[in-house]
Amino acid sequence: MSNIRIKTPFTPEDARRLRSGDSCLISGVIYTARDAAHKRLCELLEKGEPLPIDLRDAIIYFVGPTPAKPGQAIGSAGPTTSYRMDAYSPLLIAQGLTGMIGKGKRNEEVVSAMREHGAVYFGAIGGCGALLSKCIKKAEVVAYEDLGAEAIRRLEVEDFPAIVVIDSEGGNLYQAGRAAYLAEN
Repeated sequence: MSNIRIKTPFTPEDARRLRSGDSCLISGVIYTARDAAHKRLCELLEKGEPLPIDLRDAIIYFVGPTPAKPGQAIGSAGPTTSYRMDAYSPLLIAQGLTGMIGKGKRNEEVVSAMREHGAVYFGAIGGCGALLSKCIKKAEVVAYEDLGAEAIRRLEVEDFPAIVVIDSEGGNLYQAGRAAYLAEN
């Protein structure tokens, strides 16, 4: 199976071409944000205030990286559990967010927003943070520095490996994989 190469910006049209189970290599700019940053972004939107980053055609990686060692762009950068962002993701997807990277299930509201706006949810492998960090060539805090590891960072990535877990049509690798396993046993 070959990897699909993705470059950012990542448009809804790009997202709609992908299917659950597709193996991808992402290159370009992505952002980091976890639940505290997501909450702040949504509070700004609810007040009608501008966001510190442009979400249109963007990918957010749910990660709180460790500090970088000398000579590294970033420390270990493994995915965090995505359901903590479920309360905020539909609003951010409506603002143009087209990709999310994390681990674990997403709720139906998130999947519905993905179908409506053309977005996908990528899975990254938990426990491989040190290996994933090698794909991150540059990292800089761009918002909410007071959140420490959970600040929003702008990452420049090269061939960052991810699998489409939920596609823009609602195809779900977690469900399909489980069904295939049960059918075989």
